[in-house]
Amino acid sequence: MNKPLILSLAAAALLSTNLNAQSMYEKFEAMELEMNKMKKELQMLKAQAKAPVSAVAEEEDDKEEIASKDDDDDKDSDEEAMNVEEEIISLQESVSDLNKNTSGSHLKFGVDYRFALENMKYTMADGSTQDNEAFMTNRFWMNMDWSATDNLSFTAQLAYNKAFGARSGANAMTAPYDTFDWIANENAYDDTLRVRSVYFLYRNDTFFEADVPWTFSIGRRPSTNGHLINLRDDDKAASPMGHSINVEFDGLSSKFGLENLTGVDGMYVKLCAGRGMSNAAPKFASTPYTNVDSDQGANPDIDLIGLIFAPYSDGQYSFNTQYYYANNLIDMANPMDPSAGFDTVGGLHSFTANVVVNGIGNSLSDYLDDSTFFLSGAMSKTAPESDQSMLTTELGESKTGYSYWVGLQMPSVITDDGRWGLEFNHGSQYWRSITYGEDTNIGSKIAARGNAYEAYFTEYLVDDILSMQIRYTYIDYDYTGSNGFFGGTSGLSEAISDNMLYHTAEDTVDKAQDIRFYLRYKY
Repeated sequence: MNKPLILSLAAAALLSTNLNAQSMYEKFEAMELEMNKMKKELQMLKAQAKAPVSAVAEEEDDKEEIASKDDDDDKDSDEEAMNVEEEIISLQESVSDLNKNTSGSHLKFGVDYRFALENMKYTMADGSTQDNEAFMTNRFWMNMDWSATDNLSFTAQLAYNKAFGARSGANAMTAPYDTFDWIANENAYDDTLRVRSVYFLYRNDTFFEADVPWTFSIGRRPSTNGHLINLRDDDKAASPMGHSINVEFDGLSSKFGLENLTGVDGMYVKLCAGRGMSNAAPKFASTPYTNVDSDQGANPDIDLIGLIFAPYSDGQYSFNTQYYYANNLIDMANPMDPSAGFDTVGGLHSFTANVVVNGIGNSLSDYLDDSTFFLSGAMSKTAPESDQSMLTTELGESKTGYSYWVGLQMPSVITDDGRWGLEFNHGSQYWRSITYGEDTNIGSKIAARGNAYEAYFTEYLVDDILSMQIRYTYIDYDYTGSNGFFGGTSGLSEAISDNMLYHTAEDTVDKAQDIRFYLRYKY
């Protein structure tokens, strides 16, 4: 093989790499792979140059002539090898410079834009209706990932979520709740680009010399679109279980893989903690960032601590559990006067368990092999302060609620990559989740004290880049307060009728439905 051929192949490979790679990081990887191939070819070229040449003639004169010719060939091969090696070194230097100019070879960027059109309708307890026939939104996520080392990485996501033709839907009645931190990027607010998540992740294969892979992370958590709820949203699952928690928050987590120690497939435990609200004076107060007394209208810190334990997962069957406790939860002091602020009412215990089957049966059919079925159950228990009420009007009385959720996701019969799904969930009178960040504009279906039905059809139009979805969500409430807070005002659970004791029938949603169509570009 001669030098022009080697360099031509290299140039073609690198040109093809630049055209086909999906990210800067993948381009670098592909270029390095091509250089390694070229190095191997160079080694083979050198080996051939040094290999002994067998005699092809018996006469001495012919041997001398052949030897002389071989010497010339050896010199040409050595020169050719040296030239190719110089070209490889030059190429490596160029790639190194490119890496430096783009913050290293582990840089990744990604974009995710979604246009959605929704038809929403509400039937109130008195029989009247409210609707919006064409609510349109733009949602944009910018994803960023850096891997500084094999053990340390950084991830961030910026988000923009806005209704067409509006910078804010807030009014005097809803303004204090419109920018609540738990849903900063899940509601269609304005044209501000916000930080949806930002954190670093450390990982290692051993923990104090034990064969336990582990991770540690701290920052603004990727805590929306968690397990199971992510299926209908066509997203990778975030860490929390979407049945009981789906909000943005700031905190930390640490995961420990137990599979090597126990021999049980997929077993792990994950510890999580976060702060949902900080009690601190503003920077230019006389004593900035100190705690503010409750007699000045301040609420104490809201903290959450949780444990995720996955006893088993073999890729087809998995069983997962989650427990968390949140303290100092709040409710509106006066639902008719948002400026009155919040009252601290107490804590909440929550437990969730689910079973997921990725591939139904044992090779019964290709269709069932590519289908997913899940069943999830959850329980909540309030822990009110002695002088406060939670979900009821009785002071200091604890209430227990439950919810179950079942879903089936199947491959499309139209395209190879499309997914169709059906879901149903039910919540009891005193069921309470923290799922305000759920991607359902009529209110969290998982939080419903009643029944919720959903069907969706996701189809890919251009590879895995451009997709569309049609989704229908219907919620039939049995009790009030499903999307309120945690106390006995906005969170009060009362049977829905036209003569409710504590609620006004014309302002209480009895049934809600949402038909949503979207186009989504991800790259």
